Order: sequence, then C-alpha cells, then structure tokens
Amino acid sequence: MPKTILITGGSRGIGAACARLAGARGWSVAINYAGNDAAAAETVRAVETAGGRAIAIKGNVAAETDVVRMFDETETAFGRPDGVVNNAGIVRTSAKIVDMDTESTRKLFDINVFGAFLVAREAARRMATSRGGRGGSLVNMSSAAARLGGAGEMTDYAASKGAIDTLTLGLSKELGPDGIRVNAVRPGLIETEIHNDSGDMDRLNRLAPGVPMGRAGSAEEVAETVIWLLDDASSYVNGALIDVTGGR
Repeated sequence: MPKTILITGGSRGIGAACARLAGARGWSVAINYAGNDAAAAETVRAVETAGGRAIAIKGNVAAETDVVRMFDETETAFGRPDGVVNNAGIVRTSAKIVDMDTESTRKLFDINVFGAFLVAREAARRMATSRGGRGGSLVNMSSAAARLGGAGEMTDYAASKGAIDTLTLGLSKELGPDGIRVNAVRPGLIETEIHNDSGDMDRLNRLAPGVPMGRAGSAEEVAETVIWLLDDASSYVNGALIDVTGGR
C-alpha cells in the first residue's frame, strides 16, 4: 500500500538513500534538508525516477516553527504521514572533551537531541489515532556510538545518540497504544559524507579493520532496515534498537 513518508536530513547520505528506496516502493516522500538546495533537488529527482512522488522542504529541525511547517507542507502535498524518519543530525570536529567548546557542542545537541524531540512530537500529533491519524511508524536514527561511547573523538555525538535510544524506548511505550510504532536504527561505520564533517578524512580506512565483516557499510544497507521498519512487514516491531554495524 502506498505510504507518505517524511525524512529529515533527507538530501544526503542515509536520508537520501532512504528517500530513493521509498520512491522505489511508489511512496510519496517529503525530503527535509538544511541548506543544500542542489542536493535536495537531486534527491527529489531520484525519488521520482524510482517511481515515487517527492517534495523538498528546507528547514532547521532545531527550530520549532520550521518543524511544524515541514509537517504542514507534507500534509498539504500528500496527506498525513504514515511514517517519519527522524534522521537529521550532525557531528563536530573530532576532539577530546577537554578541548570541546560550548557553542559547537550546544549546536550538536540542539539538532541531534532537541531537533529529534521536536520531530517526534509533531509525528505523534499527526499520526496518533486519538488525534485523527492513521497510526504509523517513527524511525529514529541513532548510532552504534551510543553504546561504543566515542571516546577521544566524539563523546558528545555518542551522548546525543544515547539520548535517542532512550527517547525511542520511552516513546515506543507511550505511543504504541495510539497506533505508532517507534524504533531506532543504529548504524556503525557507514560510507557517508558525515565523516568528512569530523575533520578526520581517513576515519573509514582507519576503523574498517575493526569491523568483523572487514569493511564499512553503505547508506543503502542502512536504508533497507529503515524502510522495513516503515513498512507493514515489521508490524509487530516496536521499541527495537537495531544495529546495522557489520558486527562492530
């Protein structure tokens, strides 16, 4: 059955891979993005080429008015969402905690935690059966860093993803009676542009030997799990934290 999906941070990496795969299912996809107009437009084209419908919605997930607007625009274009991928997130330049500055750390938590909370809140308001919604699936994007800790390079990022795990567990219990399943995907070492944002251009090559499967994963491999959680095939999966890490 065709679905309407909103993906935050959908113009690149895992978010874009999720959008393309949703398009291949014939779904309607609203792609939120922060600033790269060209990348968002390319993802829209890719979804349409794959067989779906798509719109791009620029907005900052840490700004409440932007989050409300992105849901409004999704609903206007395609109707109430059946699923939301709470994917938008950032890393900062790798650093030990003694060298972390307040401004960049606060921005990371604003987007990764507060932004994810705002998106989850609006998803609940639109999908809850008690509020006229059809129910649905909320997939939060966590990280293996939530359990690995990110010592020496990104403990702040790891902590923000630990918060996502807790949010997922709590909301799965709170929203389950309202027809909303809430799960999290925890990617491991994945080939996406986000590693460049950390300033460590060799991070994938440096860490890949520690993965039991001997390689980094792809955004498409993560997207397969996300789409499964959005689909009816996972109808009894709720409150799960699913690692996609190659065993790392």
